[in-house]
Amino acid sequence: MRDLHQTDSVLASRSDARAQAGAHADFMPYLPASSSPFVPEGVDPSTLVWAETVAPGGYTHKVLARGTRFRFDDPTGQACANTVVFNALEPWERLNVADTQKIPWQAYLGAGSPLLSGDGRVLASIIEDTSGQHDAFCGTSTDAWNERKYGGAAPEGPTPSGRGLLTKAAAKHGLTKRDLPPSVSFFQGVRIDPEGAMAFTGSAGPDRHVTLVAELPLLVLVANVAHPIDPRPGYAVGPLRVHAWRGAPTGPDDDRFTATPELTRAYRNTIDHAEARGL
Repeated sequence: MRDLHQTDSVLASRSDARAQAGAHADFMPYLPASSSPFVPEGVDPSTLVWAETVAPGGYTHKVLARGTRFRFDDPTGQACANTVVFNALEPWERLNVADTQKIPWQAYLGAGSPLLSGDGRVLASIIEDTSGQHDAFCGTSTDAWNERKYGGAAPEGPTPSGRGLLTKAAAKHGLTKRDLPPSVSFFQGVRIDPEGAMAFTGSAGPDRHVTLVAELPLLVLVANVAHPIDPRPGYAVGPLRVHAWRGAPTGPDDDRFTATPELTRAYRNTIDHAEARGL
């Protein structure tokens, strides 16, 4: 317990606060981003624009420039990165999970998969994936769901819901819960069995990562919470690492651009939209 005399006056409180300026926590943003102790292999630390370790039951958010690479790492095999992306300049354009699945004929996310908006444009592309265990069916947990399963869902409590945390993240950017579409999640898999039921397949194990590229200026919201259909009775989630660095968006010379007729059309729509705005 800290000595109460350290904070029994304004001047003492100021001195106490300043004395903690160099303190570090296990879960925090690294400022500057280049100071991250977990820089991904092959990435120049000087190019990093975002570096953070997100606590189990925590959330984060960031606005990223077009072309930025952003990578999620699951060091323990327990992370679950529930993710929503928006066009940062026009946030009414947002992730559309139904179109993300049906237009590219992809039930399951992986390397080469686009995250599409409802306007037929690619908001982000998955360019690298060592996990293969992701979910675009279930969305994230709600307060009602967590209250039934765990007995609580308060954002500041031990079992926050993904919806609750994403709502807090959205509020930092002037958005409300009405602006939140269904999310996708990374590192905890769901598959559809032959009878059409959803089967939780869990994690591919520790030290997995997935890397995406922002095809438009992007607002990224992430809640690192237990997957809603994880059958384990406890609130099972581990730390999530996030890094982002400058790069270029997908162009006609990339294999992704010409992988399918549907992807070519979506990337052309995206490039046309960006270039008309001088991006």
